[in-house]
Amino acid sequence: MIEPADYLGADVAWSEYVVVRDSVRLVCRDWGGPGQPIVLLHGLAGYAGEWDVLAWLLSSRYRVVSVDQRGHGASERHPRDVSRAAYVADVIAVVDQLALQRPVLVGQSLGGHTAMLTAAAHPGLVRALVLVEAGPGGANPNGPVDIGGWLDSWPTPFPSREAAAKFLGGGPVGTGWAAGLEEREGGWWPRFDRDVMVRSLAENAQRSFQHEWGQVACPTLVVLAQSSFIPAQEADEMLRQRPATMAMSIPGTGHDLHLEQPEILHTALSEFLEGLA
Repeated sequence: MIEPADYLGADVAWSEYVVVRDSVRLVCRDWGGPGQPIVLLHGLAGYAGEWDVLAWLLSSRYRVVSVDQRGHGASERHPRDVSRAAYVADVIAVVDQLALQRPVLVGQSLGGHTAMLTAAAHPGLVRALVLVEAGPGGANPNGPVDIGGWLDSWPTPFPSREAAAKFLGGGPVGTGWAAGLEEREGGWWPRFDRDVMVRSLAENAQRSFQHEWGQVACPTLVVLAQSSFIPAQEADEMLRQRPATMAMSIPGTGHDLHLEQPEILHTALSEFLEGLA
């Protein structure tokens, strides 16, 4: 995995901005850069730093902002409202308060779902949409229970980031997840609350959001992994419903392809963004 430090040396390449909406504190990494604004949204239990390599690569040509979403990372740990509408309203607040004119929204997993809902509800606000391992989904009553069980299996606190990286899959994926931990109380802990994560999936467990997918009007790129979490039937239906959608699969990748292959994702995004002009 290429680290931002490989490009940047010891220098900090981003500035921290805090956006407050409805008393909820949202922390953003603003990478600066000229041109079209891009907002990067991580998945469930993730954090803004997952995008650091991609953000750095994009920032030579684009204004790039990555967001610790509510309940995640350095943002508000225990928000009362974790509805899909709350996540969408947070994106709008970031766009407004950082004066990002018609941004491209890029989201992975649940962050992609949030980006999709934002584009559907605010068609005049979003220039384009990129879904990384994300789609409208479908009813999955066991989803929150499964995620809760997975999070319960974490042997926290981890004695070291290295131990966490090994447990969380090793390689660039394990390293990326482990980098989001914080050191406190005798070890390394997640920067999120388990119950907040489970509640954040409640609406997704109840229904499909195919209607909202059909409401998206902006140019859209869907990037899937070879070992995708998105069922083939769902991907086919997405393209049937919106046939102008661009879609691609990255060989040799899994759900966290943005950690596994940031350079390939950068190339795909760059070609897509150049085609918007």
